[in-house]
Amino acid sequence: MTGAAAFPLAGKAVASDLLTSPADPSASDTALLNEIERTAFEYFWNEANADTGLVLDRANANGGGACKFSSIAATGFGLTALCIGHDREYRSRLEIEQRVAQTLDFLAHHMPTEHGFLYHFVDPVTGNRAVRSEISPIDTAILLCGVLTCREYFRDSHVRRDASTIYNRVDWRWALNDGKTIAMDWIPEHGFSRRRWDSYCESMMMYLLAMGSTTHPIPAETWNAIHRPKMVYRGHQYISGPEPLFVHQYSHAWFDFRSKHDEYANYFENSVIASRAHREFCEELSERFPCYSKDVWGISASESSSGYVAWGGPPVLGPIDGSIVPAASAGSLPFLYRESMTVLRNLRRYYGNQIWKEYGFVDAFNPLTGWVSRDVIGIDVGITMLMAENARSEFVWGTFMRNQEAQNAMELAGFLPDGFEVPAMA
Repeated sequence: MTGAAAFPLAGKAVASDLLTSPADPSASDTALLNEIERTAFEYFWNEANADTGLVLDRANANGGGACKFSSIAATGFGLTALCIGHDREYRSRLEIEQRVAQTLDFLAHHMPTEHGFLYHFVDPVTGNRAVRSEISPIDTAILLCGVLTCREYFRDSHVRRDASTIYNRVDWRWALNDGKTIAMDWIPEHGFSRRRWDSYCESMMMYLLAMGSTTHPIPAETWNAIHRPKMVYRGHQYISGPEPLFVHQYSHAWFDFRSKHDEYANYFENSVIASRAHREFCEELSERFPCYSKDVWGISASESSSGYVAWGGPPVLGPIDGSIVPAASAGSLPFLYRESMTVLRNLRRYYGNQIWKEYGFVDAFNPLTGWVSRDVIGIDVGITMLMAENARSEFVWGTFMRNQEAQNAMELAGFLPDGFEVPAMA
């Protein structure tokens, strides 16, 4: 553990004391974003099993560590990271192509499944269920987003065939379990959870993938069965519950919700508002935790000094203690580019000696106590890399949205271009 005295803001100093350079899309921004993406790529390359492609759930921020199981969500982010790395030539393109082909072959032909769904945590060598984890529809959806990104980016016939096999075998109707919304999870010892994905969150991508399936689609009406609670904070009104910030980011990593709306919202603008509210929420928290400010903000589900915790807001969610989660602001880059870049530049410049490692920023740290996570977590590295790339080039959106199933699903959900409304029936 790093001592508090090592931090420029530890103790009584406050985040507003930082001298922030002007925020603009300058060459320095580009250099930092490339550095962030390049180190993230190294995580997904080094911490994946070379034969199966399954990515470890977490690792030491300098590589290695004690984690012995993979996450299918991290693997989904990792497959997308391989597309980005191929496009930006972060490694030999032939090597990346071979890794993608091996991963999809394993997932398609050797990975244990249940009605096409996968366990949340798996053995990186065999793909078998690990740590008595659950069959997870949402984590399967994240994996599928990575799989379908590969199907559109790599033109290899085997890659495209295996990707289609992985997606088409998922029996989304089974996951409804005779309900109007998808069950939270399933475990062999007890069956389906009583809880459901029935409220707005990161599950938008899951429902769209399920509706767009050509083999086992769920009814389009399920889109309307999702509860969309309204949050009002400091004049900001948006769809949300008291949730971590990542719920406004994950679906947007792949699905392009810009300049379109359904009958409820423009979800991209909704995430812009949610990100603004979160920034102001952190600024308000500076009265209790002086490490936060309008230029240093970001709390989302992450590692903490007492283990993994889902925290955030507004309103206050979880045992917030002054910790900062770099992935929170990085995941907001497409929504609040200038404000998010200000945070990332400040973190890199003023805390870099303590929190910047081989795989980029550590998962979380606390400037007031001196606590620094030793690890990075795959899903946080993933949302950081994908949203950085979307902010720079729109690459993930442009690639993933070529999938006809994604386009069809958004039509089924009733999405229309902004400014276009269906006339009311007489």
